[in-house]
Amino acid sequence: MDVRVGVIGVGMIGQDHIRRITQVLTGGSVTAVNDVDAARAGQVAAGLPGAHTHDTAAALIADDEVDAVLVASWGPAHEEQVVAAIAAGKPVFCEKPLAPSSAACQRIMDAELATGRRLVQVGFMRRYDAGYRAMKATLDDVGLGAPLLMHCAHRNPSVPDYGFTTDMIISDSAVHEIDIVRWLFGEEIVAASVLTPRRTSHAPDGLQDPLILLLETASGALVDDELFVSARYGYDVRGEIVCETGTVALADVSEVTVRTANRYSGRVPVDWRDRFIRAYDTELQEWLDAVAAGTCTGPTSWDGFAAAVVTDAALEALHTGQRTAVSLPERPEFYAK
Repeated sequence: MDVRVGVIGVGMIGQDHIRRITQVLTGGSVTAVNDVDAARAGQVAAGLPGAHTHDTAAALIADDEVDAVLVASWGPAHEEQVVAAIAAGKPVFCEKPLAPSSAACQRIMDAELATGRRLVQVGFMRRYDAGYRAMKATLDDVGLGAPLLMHCAHRNPSVPDYGFTTDMIISDSAVHEIDIVRWLFGEEIVAASVLTPRRTSHAPDGLQDPLILLLETASGALVDDELFVSARYGYDVRGEIVCETGTVALADVSEVTVRTANRYSGRVPVDWRDRFIRAYDTELQEWLDAVAAGTCTGPTSWDGFAAAVVTDAALEALHTGQRTAVSLPERPEFYAK
């Protein structure tokens, strides 16, 4: 039986998830949609046989024909919508961020803890990428010894001409590396520093680009993350972990390499959807499977909270130029592995 999904927020990522659920994956259907733009919600619902719109997110969550909720609205709305889904006892997939502040994430955790049941999955899709999963399997095999260093790069061809700030390089881009480092290393991040290299001439006015984010883990491993959002040439995500007796790195994502006329070349992804499309497919398929089985897997509310706390520390480091400790409480046993 299909999991009947209600989608809150039908902008670009919401519509992409609807396409995924209805055309690519198995075990799910979209029965209801809601968006602050009622006309857009109506247009989307018109293309979904049997689906209907709701004027409010609360009404969608209360709909008896909605088994599970997918939150793809803008970040400041997440807390209210996720807490409402928890109160209704419905599994909820929430796109990152879980909420814009660590305090809001804490309130979501408190609501979930009160139910005694895991209901929330956060959309950190890199954990579902084949390359990162192979990297983690290699680390977990311990054949390379303890991890000592990780080198990351997160390059975008460009950013919108308006509205994108230097803070968002941390909160929107680096948050992916923050989560993936915690997952790969199996430990928390304890401190953050930010360096500001020479600014590219291609950055919009007022944007400090690139940045270097330095993360320290609980065991003493160091991570450098190059964040370059005006790289021009394409969307390029890299990762290499240096261990005691070897290294493991993400492979080139180009499908083929062409050699001709004394040159060789490959393809660079256009954007994040191009690079991680299969990871998004795997993420949503595993969520649907878990909901159907009455379980909840994947990144937890704690993971969303921890990422928010580290992001707060990184933003403080950006503004002060100082190394900033991460003040993370002990993880509740409820979220233990």
